[in-house]
Amino acid sequence: MSVYRVTEVIGTSATSWEDAAQQAVSAAARSLRDLRVAEVVEQDLTIGENGAIESYRTKLRLSFKYEVMAGAPEWEGQTAREAQPA
Repeated sequence: MSVYRVTEVIGTSATSWEDAAQQAVSAAARSLRDLRVAEVVEQDLTIGENGAIESYRTKLRLSFKYEVMAGAPEWEGQTAREAQPA
């Protein structure tokens, strides 16, 4: 059985939405292990005073495998439930 966590990240780029997504995945990969899926949730851009596009932004929902520490309860509330009298 596998369990996955989901987090949202936003990447920015001066060139494209695709590059913004790549920036977000690259940054997340430096601190998260076992990335599995990136779902594009939203795309937008910032516009300068002269009407030119300044930057592209891509919001991603990333999933990665949840790792349980050895000896830790698989569910955070398990210890609290076991401590309550029946």
